[in-house]
Amino acid sequence: MVMELKAQVNKSRQPKGLRASKNFVKRQTVMASPCWGAAEHDSNVILMRASRVCLKLEDLKCFEVVEHQFRPYGITWKNAIAIEPSNPAFPALSGTKVLMAAPKSGWMEARFSQPISALYCYVTSSYPTVLSAYDDNNTLLVTASTGASNLATSDSKIPPNILVGIEKANISRIYFYAFDGQVTISDLCFEFEDKRAYG
Repeated sequence: MVMELKAQVNKSRQPKGLRASKNFVKRQTVMASPCWGAAEHDSNVILMRASRVCLKLEDLKCFEVVEHQFRPYGITWKNAIAIEPSNPAFPALSGTKVLMAAPKSGWMEARFSQPISALYCYVTSSYPTVLSAYDDNNTLLVTASTGASNLATSDSKIPPNILVGIEKANISRIYFYAFDGQVTISDLCFEFEDKRAYG
């Protein structure tokens, strides 16, 4: 099942047709710092897979390879670096830093220590970007797509930093693929399933 995002977006940048989960919005948010320090909420919340976890990319160093910095919050990365975009085609959204696919262009992967049920992020790419969600058995569960490229310097009908979301039970990894193009993501949040993560 492919969820094609609409070109028209409202002021909150949420694409038409992308229905945000009510539970996703209501759950307490944990701001995940890459320095492995204390979260901005009660530390007990980190142990709850029902928590919404948002990554604090601003705490990463520019050009830092991102792999295990967010492991305490249940997520690791492959082929991702943190950058402060100097190319105006890839503007940052809420801060100065984004994750970019590198050293290989066109893809990055997020893996989760426990199954998640939802993920949202803002994507800018030079080619259409597809998010593919897999379970522990490497079975494809669901995909979502930007539908087209959306560079800030292009005439794309889709604005840069388009919201892309996936909701499905038992997600163990998500593969971001932009057909060998350049892709950046920012303001990424995900939600664990409604069970205790660590007993």
